[in-house]
Amino acid sequence: MKKHIGWVAGAAAAVLVAAGAVTYAVAEDDGPGAVRTPTADSADAGFARDMAVHHQQAVEMSYIVRDRTKNEEVRRLAYDIAQTQANQRGMLLGWLDLWELPKVSAKPPMSWMGMGDMPERGNGSLMPGMATDTEMKRLGTLNGKQAEVFYLQLMTDHHKGGIHMAEGCVAKCTVGVEKRLAQGMVDAQQSEIQLMAGMLKERGAKARS
Repeated sequence: MKKHIGWVAGAAAAVLVAAGAVTYAVAEDDGPGAVRTPTADSADAGFARDMAVHHQQAVEMSYIVRDRTKNEEVRRLAYDIAQTQANQRGMLLGWLDLWELPKVSAKPPMSWMGMGDMPERGNGSLMPGMATDTEMKRLGTLNGKQAEVFYLQLMTDHHKGGIHMAEGCVAKCTVGVEKRLAQGMVDAQQSEIQLMAGMLKERGAKARS
């Protein structure tokens, strides 16, 4: 299991290095036929705004569970997820700054995917896969195996929602480096879902959906 976690962490780090090398060069793609700076209503801007919010909850969730268990495998996975998604969030917000676009929108989340009218789960769950405020509070009350299982279940749901959003960017975004980062998110989070399924099985549990 440790070998698998290390592989996932290494893959995530590779994505971050590749993306970080061009973070400050993506106000526009270079070369012939380069796209113009995205508009506030574009998929590029919408994905950057929404995924930054989505990632922030994953970071918070991961740091909560690190304080609720002494299991090294879960703590290592949580740390890897927190570091990866915090760095990616910084890239997304940095691109919005480079594009001189607002970090918030008056439109509902997921509008850039044509899903602005989707019903929200409410209670803090703004986008697919996000935990509710009640679920986040509950995670903070659990310890040991119970905390591990609930975290792995919440993060599996979170990753599934994140993959859906990232696939939307791959299909709709126009800035090449952002599309590549989104595809890297899909690949890494699919691997982590498989890893977490095995960790849940070891604990006599399974994903919620």
